[in-house]
Amino acid sequence: MEIKPFRAFRFDPGVVGDAGSCISPPYDVISPTQQEQLYERSKYNIVRIIKGKTTSVDDEDNNQYTRAADYLKRWIEKGVLKQDSAETIYAYVQDFEVAGNHFQRSSFIALARLEEFGKTVRPHEETLDGPKIDRLNLKRATVAKFGLVFMLYEDQQKIADQIVERAVTQQPLIDYTDEQNVRHRLFAITTKDSIEAITRMMVDKDCIIADGHHRYETALNYYKETDNPAAGYQMTAFVNTRNEGLTILATHRLVGNLENFQFEKLLSALKEDFEITEFQFDSSGAKIEAKQKMLAQMEVEVDRDKNALGIYGRNNAFYIAVLKEKQAMDSVASGMSDAWKSLNVSVLHKLVLEKLLGIGEKELARGGNVEYIKDSGSAVDESIAKVDTGRKQVAFLVKPPKIQQLKMVTDAGEKMPQKSTYFYPKVYTGLTINKL
Repeated sequence: MEIKPFRAFRFDPGVVGDAGSCISPPYDVISPTQQEQLYERSKYNIVRIIKGKTTSVDDEDNNQYTRAADYLKRWIEKGVLKQDSAETIYAYVQDFEVAGNHFQRSSFIALARLEEFGKTVRPHEETLDGPKIDRLNLKRATVAKFGLVFMLYEDQQKIADQIVERAVTQQPLIDYTDEQNVRHRLFAITTKDSIEAITRMMVDKDCIIADGHHRYETALNYYKETDNPAAGYQMTAFVNTRNEGLTILATHRLVGNLENFQFEKLLSALKEDFEITEFQFDSSGAKIEAKQKMLAQMEVEVDRDKNALGIYGRNNAFYIAVLKEKQAMDSVASGMSDAWKSLNVSVLHKLVLEKLLGIGEKELARGGNVEYIKDSGSAVDESIAKVDTGRKQVAFLVKPPKIQQLKMVTDAGEKMPQKSTYFYPKVYTGLTINKL
């Protein structure tokens, strides 16, 4: 992987005040409510560019993309965004908690030379056309890159990690704690020796895209379209797979809008391929206890290298479905590798959603039956509540894949089912901007 330092445009605290108030989550996770909150947080928040508001009178000459270009131009002219004077690799450190445990994930931000997917750059999830068209329109209008692609590499020596660790002793360029209590800090790495050590270390590295598949594919398309040499590099946050803070959370599935759905019929059909364990409850207190027993048993089964799914369907019980024989996947995923067939989400998609509920790849792409719930905060309880209120018919809870599984699937040249991984926390947008 060829990487290089760059001179990023960054929010100038002397003009905007707290630069942290100007950054945001990636565009694809910003809800309408959060969009409004970010607009209110600062008149310079990057949301105005990456996910601007639309109006009923938008046309070809006046729309969210043309307004984004205007914001970028005016902010640079007014000094809101100022370009760094030195070629820099940026250290990006995030401190966060999961289930009461503290983690720190360190990364470095550099420009990576774009390559077609292959040995050097490997995707791990499928993408959709809609987001790629949206991001391409933004690039055409602004001639800039705002969002980070999040990539994984492996380095047992932890060369970059050690350099980032030294950089953290400096004054941060940004120090901001978001509403999920994740602390984001950015530092500058400008010494020649450190930059050369990182670029040299990365020369023979193969990378896996952890997050930002649409951004990467859009960058490739824009480069081909413009042939602009500066567009041949993508602003990327790199994380070592040996980093102790690298955390993958689960993405659960809620199913709804199925005609003639009967939960008891589903349970009966599951018994062909799965061992079913029931956790009954008859009160709100017992319900909490039953849920905890189910989650704990799921952990035990996965640690035993079993495929286990948590299931809830509003009948005063939680369930665990444990796959009896891994060979059951052979008939429904015959062309896939053993690594792909061993994923919990693959088992769920092929043996349950597709085989028993008729939700195949076409139905998933069309949408309407499956909602994806990222496992952070109160996600499990919110999922259960949606079933209790009848908004959804059944909830399927899964355990996240391990890093080793992700490597094995991408080594086989395959992609996981959509929304298989949730790398937590998200890398924020607006920390650095690459003007082309």
